[in-house]
Amino acid sequence: MATFLYKLGRLSFRRRHLVALIWVALLTLAGVGAAGAPAAGNSSFSIPGTEAQKAFDLLEQRFPGTSADGATARVVFKAPSGEKMTDPGNKATVRETVKELSDGSEVARVTDPYQAKAVSKDGTIAYAQVSYKVSGMELDDASKDALEDSAQDAREAGLTVEIGGDALQAVPHTGSSEIIGIAVAAVVLVITFGSLVAAGLPLLTALIGVGIGVSSITALASALDLGSTTSTLAMMIGLAVGIDYALFIVSRYRAELAEGREREEAAGRAVGTAGSAVVFAGLTVVIALVGLSVVNIPMLTKMGIAAAGTVAIAVLIALTMIPALLGYAGRKVRPAGEKGKLLGRAKAQDAPARPNLGSRWASFVVRRPIAVLLLGVVGLGAAAVPAASLELGLPDDGSQPTSTTQRRAYDLLSEGFGPGFNGPLMVVVDAKGSDDPKAAFTAVGDEIKGLKDVVTVTPPAPNEAGDTATITVIPGSKPSSVSTEDLVHGIRDAGTDVRADTGANVLVTGSTAMNIDVSQKLNDALVPYLVLVVGLAFLLLIVVFRSILVPLKAALGFLLSVMAALGAVVAVFQWGWLSGLMGVEQTGPVMSMMPIFMVGVVFGLAMDYEVFLVTRMREAYVHGEKPAQAVVTGFRHGARVVSAAAVIMIAVFAGFIGSSESMVKMIGFGLAIAVFFDAFVVRMAIVPAVLALLGRKAWWLPRWLDRALPNVDVEGEGLRTASERGDGDRELVRA
Repeated sequence: MATFLYKLGRLSFRRRHLVALIWVALLTLAGVGAAGAPAAGNSSFSIPGTEAQKAFDLLEQRFPGTSADGATARVVFKAPSGEKMTDPGNKATVRETVKELSDGSEVARVTDPYQAKAVSKDGTIAYAQVSYKVSGMELDDASKDALEDSAQDAREAGLTVEIGGDALQAVPHTGSSEIIGIAVAAVVLVITFGSLVAAGLPLLTALIGVGIGVSSITALASALDLGSTTSTLAMMIGLAVGIDYALFIVSRYRAELAEGREREEAAGRAVGTAGSAVVFAGLTVVIALVGLSVVNIPMLTKMGIAAAGTVAIAVLIALTMIPALLGYAGRKVRPAGEKGKLLGRAKAQDAPARPNLGSRWASFVVRRPIAVLLLGVVGLGAAAVPAASLELGLPDDGSQPTSTTQRRAYDLLSEGFGPGFNGPLMVVVDAKGSDDPKAAFTAVGDEIKGLKDVVTVTPPAPNEAGDTATITVIPGSKPSSVSTEDLVHGIRDAGTDVRADTGANVLVTGSTAMNIDVSQKLNDALVPYLVLVVGLAFLLLIVVFRSILVPLKAALGFLLSVMAALGAVVAVFQWGWLSGLMGVEQTGPVMSMMPIFMVGVVFGLAMDYEVFLVTRMREAYVHGEKPAQAVVTGFRHGARVVSAAAVIMIAVFAGFIGSSESMVKMIGFGLAIAVFFDAFVVRMAIVPAVLALLGRKAWWLPRWLDRALPNVDVEGEGLRTASERGDGDRELVRA
């Protein structure tokens, strides 16, 4: 592989006009396709295999036109102090608001609080339920504006009015966080390379790669039902790895120049060595992202595949466009160790090379491996302790900041009707196979009334055919509580007994039940996903490093960093440690998607650092250095680059901590702290300590396996002979 990539790098350097033209053409083509594509809505949200989804599907069949999965809004009214919602003036204002809400083209129905008995016992709070024909993410801005305008009119009449539900759910948009990440990346790159030109290359290629990937997603969104949220993960990951991969190759190019090689030869060698590491690092990220399909949530699968495609583009750009741009840059990209006018004068040619910080740190670790290893493992273990108390759930309006209307509506409903009113359960009774459907409906209602934590059970509401009915159940606890989850399981267990007696099938759905089912589905998929991703990457790393213990150490180190990061997330978002500093207004369960999302994203990024850092060590070892010296050599060449890449990644993710959305805040913090633990504790401390303790055993491989594995030559051993013959170009032409 190294020889092929070496030739590709030299060809791209020489034919830079053609290579640049191809990538610019692809960017233009993708941009034109995106501009001409129909506007993407949100991809259809379904959770195959869950009981809540089966109930939604049944409602669509048996109650046509009810839009069971459509958006809902609860417009909550509170009377001024000393007044009641039943006062004539307040009642007139509410009914005028209900009339205004009913005029929308996407509105399916609006309930009148006074007819639906949706007024609190003390008469101070009432609510109107608005049901829409489409989901909250697909709702037009005009419908959202009409909803807010109606609420504002009621406020002007003297009432306190807040809006809850998912109707005001906003489509995620990229904001200043990406700009902050790019700005920090630019500063780090300038410090690393000491040159604006060298620093600009990774940024330029990363933006081109992300532009092609996101534009392609936009162009195909309508045809493939990708939706407006699919590009978010693709942009975040594509930007981060695009900068990292280009950074690796530019850094190796400068190192080759420092050894006295001509620029074309240096570009070829940079792509042949660092480019090999980029290919395998990219493969681990792709495996992790595509592996999200194991969860069997279509939206998550599409996001993973789209992000994986953007990563693949980032790899191809790093292998071809970076050497082409290096050809354009010429002498403006200086050898490693030389600084331009921006950060200082060039060092004297005969000045002795001084050990850099990476070399000094590696030498320290090699001398005291046991102490460093124990300190790193104990530190991460301590950080992981809170993960033992991990509680998973999905966010609802109760986790929103108190400044939002959704949260204020949530609090008003809890005040007037009880905390469980914010998470009603819809029980669907399918009595098509029952001899007496009405008796079955009554039996289900009676059975539910006898369960713990039930406040209200509405009478069954059958469909026109009389074979299916819905029953609304109001729990006594808030939607995200363990008690409500137990109630959902209790209703389902009771439904089994009812089915045995009456032949009717009982299903529980609604947003609360859907959240519980999604959480369970994600929990069940975590172990298979972890086994698949880590297993495939383990096999891939065996091929890369030709070792058993090095990939095993890489996988175990990754698990340490993920557990420590989950512990930090629990401490901040569930226990409330440093919550004020992080802007966390409401603690609660950790988002169910967080563990599996962290495993996928962080594993791929962690293997980037592992491959790049340890490949340098492997290369030095293969070229004759002793194991301990190879560790120091790997750090001398790779520590600065890996540290810069990690800081860039942390900056990109940390930019999302400032979001007002609790879910986005949690993802940003979790990924940022995970990259910090993995890059600076695992890869920079635990990895060299373990390799120093193992010595030559680290690179041991059974002879039979050594013969069976393909020789991919990531270290670039074959480049010595090819470059000395000087026939690389002739071989490329013949090929």
